[in-house]
Amino acid sequence: MADPIGWEWLDGTAAAPTGGADDPSPSFARCFAGTDGARVLATLKAMTLERALGPDASDAALRHLEGQRQLVAVILALTARGQTR
Repeated sequence: MADPIGWEWLDGTAAAPTGGADDPSPSFARCFAGTDGARVLATLKAMTLERALGPDASDAALRHLEGQRQLVAVILALTARGQTR
């Protein structure tokens, strides 16, 4: 499989970039290391993954929150992968 270019791997049709000089996961791990990084990640999780919208939420609000959740999930995954390298 060819290396994915840009952000195509986010839609699930290509594998996330791993290893090599272009792998961002070690940078994410360093960025979110320590108590400040843990606090930021906890805040991002509380604002997105642990948040529920009410039954009167608009379609636009649901889509917006789902996009935020996806971004936080990617950040968490990259951070976790960077910690194992």
